[in-house]
Amino acid sequence: MSARETAAPPPAAPLWGELRFGRELARLVAAQGLRRRIRAVDTQPVLLIPGFMAGDTSLMVLRAWLARRGHPVSMSGIRVNVGCAAEIVGRLQEHVRELAEQEGRSVALIGQSRGGALARALAVREPEHVSRLVMLGSPVCDPLAVAPQVMQTVKLMARLGDLGLPRMFSSACADGECCDGFWQDMETPLADHIEAISVYSRSDGIVDWRACIDPSARAVEVESSHCGMSVHPAVYGTLEALFDASLEAAWNG
Repeated sequence: MSARETAAPPPAAPLWGELRFGRELARLVAAQGLRRRIRAVDTQPVLLIPGFMAGDTSLMVLRAWLARRGHPVSMSGIRVNVGCAAEIVGRLQEHVRELAEQEGRSVALIGQSRGGALARALAVREPEHVSRLVMLGSPVCDPLAVAPQVMQTVKLMARLGDLGLPRMFSSACADGECCDGFWQDMETPLADHIEAISVYSRSDGIVDWRACIDPSARAVEVESSHCGMSVHPAVYGTLEALFDASLEAAWNG
């Protein structure tokens, strides 16, 4: 099935469930184990990519946590994620190559929502520079499996792009040839060496959780809002286990 086809009906979870964000952030702050300074050596560089209509500032909590662990963290440079996917991925390809060369090792990609889809495309195109991929509530199997209110916003953004508003995706991104390569990236299996995790929530009020189950990734379920995945304690626990396992393997190797 094409990534542009609807694989499932809109999510059943109510949109008001997204109001949990504040509670999720408070729980994370209260988790003492997540606030301690680890400063592990030989930590993997990480590139963070924000979600739809969000910018790098939406991932500052995650960035700070990764930095406390000792990871070199790079941001995408995205102020508002509404641009053409093909153009964004092309620019981020240069970014991930430079980061891998600068740090002398492969990069871990973490993307939220649409950012996870962009990260997946990067992993497909740059397998020699990427070894880990984490997608947070990313509908990579069907990008259109979203709540009706969100779909209306997507259509409005596309209309503005059609009218020539700069740095905005347009209807051609879905129906034209400009993003054909990006849609193919959503269906291409990831390289065997890439350790991929797809985090989803059945109570996601924005995205249908079934569209997040990437066959090339290990699926991890959390009880989280869509917007709150970047500050949810269970997500940080998953990331901690992922990166700590790699460090232990390096030490024992």
